Amino acid sequence: MKIFFLSLFIYTTVSYSQTNFQQFVNAVNSAANDSVKNKLVDSFIVHARTVGIPYIEGNTANFLLRASATNVYLSGDMNGWASSSDKLQRLSTTNLFYLSKNYEPDARLDYKFIRDGTWILDPENPKTCSGGFGPNSELAMPNYIQPPEIKYYSDIPHGTLKDTTFFSTNLGNSRTVRVYLPPNYSATSDSFPMILFHDGLEYQSLASAHNILDYLISQNQIEPVIAVFVPPVNRTPEYAGNQMNAFTNFIVNELLPYIDSRYRTKQSPKYRATAGASNGGNIALWLGYQKPDVFGNVAAQSSNVISSISNGLQNSQKLNLKFYLDIGTYDISQLIPMVRNLKTILDNKGYEIFYREYHEGHSWGNWRAHIDDYLKFFFPKTSTDVKEKNINSINRFELHQNFPNPFNPITKIKFSILKCEVRNADRSSLNTENSQFVTLKVYDVLGQELETIVNEEKLPGEYEVIFDSTNYPSGIYVYRLSSENFSASKKMIVMK
Repeated sequence: MKIFFLSLFIYTTVSYSQTNFQQFVNAVNSAANDSVKNKLVDSFIVHARTVGIPYIEGNTANFLLRASATNVYLSGDMNGWASSSDKLQRLSTTNLFYLSKNYEPDARLDYKFIRDGTWILDPENPKTCSGGFGPNSELAMPNYIQPPEIKYYSDIPHGTLKDTTFFSTNLGNSRTVRVYLPPNYSATSDSFPMILFHDGLEYQSLASAHNILDYLISQNQIEPVIAVFVPPVNRTPEYAGNQMNAFTNFIVNELLPYIDSRYRTKQSPKYRATAGASNGGNIALWLGYQKPDVFGNVAAQSSNVISSISNGLQNSQKLNLKFYLDIGTYDISQLIPMVRNLKTILDNKGYEIFYREYHEGHSWGNWRAHIDDYLKFFFPKTSTDVKEKNINSINRFELHQNFPNPFNPITKIKFSILKCEVRNADRSSLNTENSQFVTLKVYDVLGQELETIVNEEKLPGEYEVIFDSTNYPSGIYVYRLSSENFSASKKMIVMK
């Protein structure tokens, strides 16, 4: 009998590891007794850990928890953090609970389990994301690309952070204001654009905004900027309640004059931005609407939008403002129509707007991944090497999709450097072939650099390189082509 069980165990292990989760469930349900059932579960968990838990097949995420429990629920972005809507099912008589749910291929969602009333992280999932109430487990579907810019890189220049305790006479309170100065601040006499973040200290601690600034500046994707991180004291009244006007006066009439007097800021509205998420987005919108002569750029992520903002923008003449808006399709349900309505208003008024919807929820994991979008929208890098007599002298690049894709183990990556045309100040043309320093690097989906394929000066032309994935497992990878004034990425799939 022992030999029979062992043979069945080995056979089933080989079989289900090559098929799908439902076949494993069927195998356990039809197993002869509890001993075989438990051995099948043991073996499957070992296999699942090598692939990743939640165990993902196509667009289906299978949530798994082994527990001595009566009831287990899934709570997270996917169900509005409801505590009893998604119940995990016990697999036969085993201690494995499971729930299978379908999501978009690029979805990224925070979640926790509720085990007999106790909220816990997924013990089988090493991926976590910090939020306002502590860490959550992270579900990242296969096509989601982790943002490389949020990481700290020791080999790039870093900005300086300075704290000050600032008292507001308008609000009658004090708060710690943190200022980010770009890496080259002390080495130049230049003035710099400025962005002011609401929920400022969380934008640093939970969204790594200082790392993002360092990264984008080092990659020449944005102009060097000064960032001012301003936390709330009484968040809801200041951001969306009866202290909004007093908070506006604090920002415009107290804090900004102090910042301008201490640091070299560009004071034109087109060089100033204000940004926030949720109610922080609401106060950013309010500041732009009320003070377009101070802030010319507004970023609102997953934002609340009070009616005085939407109605005001609808019924007033077009203001000199640029807007960044985003919303998650798994966001707070009341916010989604507010943001979509505001987007329609801005479109109809002819505003310049950058708008995106992401398959994510109301979380710092969502917001931190898109800070780079509005920084590049508001403060795009302009070449400092182009003199008056050499206008428009930067080469153009094209990065092509690798072929074949998916592949095992070899694929080809093509990119093009197109000849530029240099124009003198009198607009006459010169023929030129400017070489450009180019890098082509490969990253995993967590943003970890794996390999440098190209790292040299290149003249205009067509180039083709080989990437060999022999030393890498199956999965999604990202290759990025970068030069001083260009960066582009594409995904490729290794399938073994």
